[in-house]
Amino acid sequence: MKIKYKKKRNYINLTLGLFWILLGVISLIQDDAIRWTDYGYLLAGTLYIGQFLWNITNQYLTVENGIIKKNTPYGKKIKLNEINWIKKFAGDYTLKTETEELKINTELIEKNSLAELISIFEKLNLPADKTPFASIVQK
Repeated sequence: MKIKYKKKRNYINLTLGLFWILLGVISLIQDDAIRWTDYGYLLAGTLYIGQFLWNITNQYLTVENGIIKKNTPYGKKIKLNEINWIKKFAGDYTLKTETEELKINTELIEKNSLAELISIFEKLNLPADKTPFASIVQK
């Protein structure tokens, strides 16, 4: 299961990428002398478009085979059965095991995907004092 980014975030990256590429092309066409900043605009635009494509393809989190993984180039992953504590603070969830910690920013997650993620957390059957879902979790 993939936990998706908000569409607004993705389309902002696409818009910024197209803007920087357009600015770079205009700079290259208008100036007789080519400056390094003209290529900087193109590079910035390409990086934004690359981030857009990465985010559309991989999304924010992947939950499969009992593992939750953050889909960044060097993303962390944690086995769901090893999670012994979930903390919610300022819109972020922090999942902790004995040795690792994974922070999840809920501001980046689409509403439906967030509901799916919370339902996964509820199924972990953690003790009430180890989860922000104390009113939901059965002891």
